[in-house]
Amino acid sequence: MMTGMPSRRTVRSARRSAAAPASAELRERILSATRELLRERRFDTLSVADILDAAGVSRASFYFYFPSKQAVLADLVREAVTQGQQAARPWTDREQDPVTGLRSGVTDGARLWRDNAGVLMAIVESWGSDEELRELWLEQMNLFTEAATARIESDPVAGPRLGSTRARAAAASLTWMGERLYYLAAASVPPFDDEEVLIETLTTAWTSILYGDAVPDHRDPRG
Repeated sequence: MMTGMPSRRTVRSARRSAAAPASAELRERILSATRELLRERRFDTLSVADILDAAGVSRASFYFYFPSKQAVLADLVREAVTQGQQAARPWTDREQDPVTGLRSGVTDGARLWRDNAGVLMAIVESWGSDEELRELWLEQMNLFTEAATARIESDPVAGPRLGSTRARAAAASLTWMGERLYYLAAASVPPFDDEEVLIETLTTAWTSILYGDAVPDHRDPRG
């Protein structure tokens, strides 16, 4: 038997490896094109054909990666939510004193919504009428609620003040209020189109509900 010659299996594997970067690049082009389209247009006005044209890919390539335009939006939303989890870390991970951490998180959240306005407005406007997007958005919002609940319950002031049942209700309420106010800001609805007003309003809401008159003005001793 001859040696030193690549087998057919090896050749096929090498071809797949060589094709992988191009395949990943095609997928990213679809995501990037959709993200750019959403800066100017509502999601419900976009068709798959619009995305194909903007991305410069074939219909077969699109459907190889995504079953629908909703699936493209879902991936873009997951990317944005991952950034949102990073934005919340100054408070959830006790990197700063509670009030400073909350303000930092709210400020970074406002920046996140500004940078991803098209994508995040699209999911807020669409999740009520599409079952898959509904499941996705409720799941993503629940991630923020769970993180906030854990942080509240472990807070030496807010935890005892609210108790576990009220802590989760407060976390959910504040999380969904944030979603709504960030959306209104992205839609340029006064007074929340003024970023300072937005940040101050949300920070005040969080600190008032969590701490009442006992707002901590020092670093959390348990941090």
